Amino acid sequence: MDSIIRNKSFDFALAIISLYQELQRQHEYVISKQLLRCGTSIGANVEEASAGQSRKDFMSKMAIASKEARETKYWLLLLQKSNLAHIDVVEALSQVEELIRILTSIVKTTSENP
Repeated sequence: MDSIIRNKSFDFALAIISLYQELQRQHEYVISKQLLRCGTSIGANVEEASAGQSRKDFMSKMAIASKEARETKYWLLLLQKSNLAHIDVVEALSQVEELIRILTSIVKTTSENP
């Protein structure tokens, strides 16, 4: 079963991989690895949630995905403000904001409806 969050988090992971590759070409190795780790972890946790063994398991994985999205936003903002690399992260920031909104809504709805 496909879902909006699964598709968007997968597409975002692909975008993060591209950003990572560009950052590596610009010799930015520290933040790029952090960004790759958390940016791809969002979709991995969403995928795990979709195969969750219980409602609690589903909510836990979605909450982790939400936290990873917020961490990703942090690293993107740091890249944007630090000038460590010459890379445009505006689109990635927009995408991660959308993921945060969706994930927050999923977690909130799941916790409110037992």
